[in-house]
Amino acid sequence: MADHVFHRDFTNKYPIITHGQGIYLYDQDGKQYIDACSGAVAANLGHGDVKIAEAMAEQAKKAAFVHSMRFETEVLHLLAERIAEIAPVPLNKVYFTCGGSEANESAIKLAKQYHKGAGNPEKHIVIGRWQSYHGNTLGSLSAGGDIKRRQVYTQNLLDFKHVYSPHCKRCPYQRNLDDCNQQHNWSCIKDIEKLIIEIGPEQISCFIAEPIVGSQLGSVSPPDSYFKEVRKLCDDYNILLIADEVMTGFGRTGTYFAVEHFDFIPDIITFGKGVSAGYSPLGGMIVHDRLIKGIIQNSKGKFAHGYTYSGHPVSVAAGLAVLKKLAHNKILPNVVMQGEYLIKQLKLLQDRYPVIWDIRGKGLLIGIEFASSPKGDPFPPSSSTSEVINRIAMQIGAVFYPGSGSINGYEGDHLLIAPPLTVSREEIDAIINILELALQQFMYSRGK
Repeated sequence: MADHVFHRDFTNKYPIITHGQGIYLYDQDGKQYIDACSGAVAANLGHGDVKIAEAMAEQAKKAAFVHSMRFETEVLHLLAERIAEIAPVPLNKVYFTCGGSEANESAIKLAKQYHKGAGNPEKHIVIGRWQSYHGNTLGSLSAGGDIKRRQVYTQNLLDFKHVYSPHCKRCPYQRNLDDCNQQHNWSCIKDIEKLIIEIGPEQISCFIAEPIVGSQLGSVSPPDSYFKEVRKLCDDYNILLIADEVMTGFGRTGTYFAVEHFDFIPDIITFGKGVSAGYSPLGGMIVHDRLIKGIIQNSKGKFAHGYTYSGHPVSVAAGLAVLKKLAHNKILPNVVMQGEYLIKQLKLLQDRYPVIWDIRGKGLLIGIEFASSPKGDPFPPSSSTSEVINRIAMQIGAVFYPGSGSINGYEGDHLLIAPPLTVSREEIDAIINILELALQQFMYSRGK
């Protein structure tokens, strides 16, 4: 067969997947892979779900596409209602996109329009965090802190500002969490306020952050009070707070949204991935009532933004079927239970393989960090440690989500383990078994 695909990596030969079932994928040679990362932490309900596929097919038969500038569909309203029911109470309006990058781009633009309408047109700067990821459009990439992705396009990026993401085990401020808590003085918070004052709060539109940093840090949570303090700063300086829940939303961490773990209410929640469980491209944002009021009062009710496929009926039908399954199949309790079991088994693995330096995460978004010594010294970036371990695992029969740069953008290797939310204990045992075999081969290759 001739190859006309523009591949993500032209040096890689990709297995051709023919079908999937549950947590498993199968290639054209009949090889089975455990999808231990739900693709890109998106296939949250596994593969081959007939009810979701049927819901999409039924909607396609009725109305496969309508343009949202002229028409809407019943399924659009039903999904928006379901999402509003599970979101924090003041967030009641849902805007749909085709994925997380578009969702964050939309949120950044909404924040700008809101401030302009309120008589503050100079508020345009976004504050993001290093070692964060918000998407690959120029706006979302400018807000994110993925150094390697940004550097290719440095000249094209917007002049957004960044602070460090909190990472208590590798604190960029060389602080100790106990000391921070005792003094009620967190450098990661002080740094945000310092930047706000230096820039001038009258220039700043919004602050965007993942409640739990996924791909760039490997499921790192902030101090418990971090987002409450961020919320206070945003209120004090009239800055909107955007919670990027593209990876964490819709049950991944054991709650519908990860903001629930930290007891704060953002102005906008962005989402993607899990809302349609990977069955169709879908994302969006959930917006606070006061922002909607501002758009109605100050912008003649119009958001100056839009996409051809926003609210696509077939994608929205997939989302509605996913939320119905989440609500009726006791999936969130399973996430909590299996997540606890997964961490327990990983700690047992850590006792045997000290190359595992740290285990962290919530629910079924678990990160393991690798180090070359008990002190946490990183492997050289050139060794591509996480990629090598994942490559070995794929040869054995499981795929994980490898990441690098978790310390400073270049150093630091981690794997995300994020199987479908329906995973069973027996399936977790199978994941652990393959991970152990991969670690054995990796250690052997290093002569240890």
